[in-house]
Amino acid sequence: MSQVLDAPSRPTVGTPDPADLAARHGLTVSGARPTLPAYVRRLWQRRHFITAFATAKLTAQYSQAKLGQVWQVMTPLLNAAVYYFIFGVLMDTKHDVDDYVPFLVTGVFIFTFTQSSVMAGTRAISGSLGLVRALHFPRAALPISYCLQQLQQLLFSMGALVVILLCFGVPPTASWLLVIPVLVLQFTFNTGLALVMARIGSKTPDIAQLMPFVLRTWMYASGVMWSIDAVLKGKDLPHFVKVLLECNPAAVYIDLMRFALIDTFQREQLPQHVWAWAVGWALLAGVGGFIYFWKAEETYGRG
Repeated sequence: MSQVLDAPSRPTVGTPDPADLAARHGLTVSGARPTLPAYVRRLWQRRHFITAFATAKLTAQYSQAKLGQVWQVMTPLLNAAVYYFIFGVLMDTKHDVDDYVPFLVTGVFIFTFTQSSVMAGTRAISGSLGLVRALHFPRAALPISYCLQQLQQLLFSMGALVVILLCFGVPPTASWLLVIPVLVLQFTFNTGLALVMARIGSKTPDIAQLMPFVLRTWMYASGVMWSIDAVLKGKDLPHFVKVLLECNPAAVYIDLMRFALIDTFQREQLPQHVWAWAVGWALLAGVGGFIYFWKAEETYGRG
């Protein structure tokens, strides 16, 4: 009797393997990462959610302030005023640049777009764990929607920038149409960078405390308050420093926007192959960042 009880149980003859049965009926592992084409299709199917979420976040951002959405324009303008006083007046960098105020405001607005997108991406997953754990959707929708929110905010600021340009005697020209491709390329770059930071931030939330220092250093090296062209011509810098300054993606997009909007900012002030750099950075960050984020899709919200 004991031999009968101790004998190991055997599967019933003819019972199908569970894995084969699941595959036969199209069942997959819950939370498994989809293929890259399938992931892109799912994101596209949720494009209305992404835009609605971005708009809702933008509307709620200043809902508690008495001036409301006015702060979307006032915040970068106040930053520009502070930088003008410190760098333009105290450090006297304005004499090296024609139309310094339009030059400065354009640099502040464009860099703020990248800065805000990166910071928002860093907290996109770690700051939305309730949503990530409660609903099933492509997680890339979160950093993309945050970048779209920053793009919408930039468009508000661009309205104020146009008024500033006109007040300082900068005439509208056909080159203003270049704003559209520049923004498309910068948005692609920002989104890719935000996706990279979203994956890193999901595993290491403390990175959000470090990023303000990194971004502030990046801003000072990007020619926001000073002219890279004037520095390169006026000082004998090592070759690798010149290359880093000219190829800096933030500086590339800032220079292209200045070239598009400010008539005194001439083509000669642009680094060589600037459009190639702009497209290259957008493709590298956009495609590379998307794939990097997708590879960890099944891990977000766990642990």
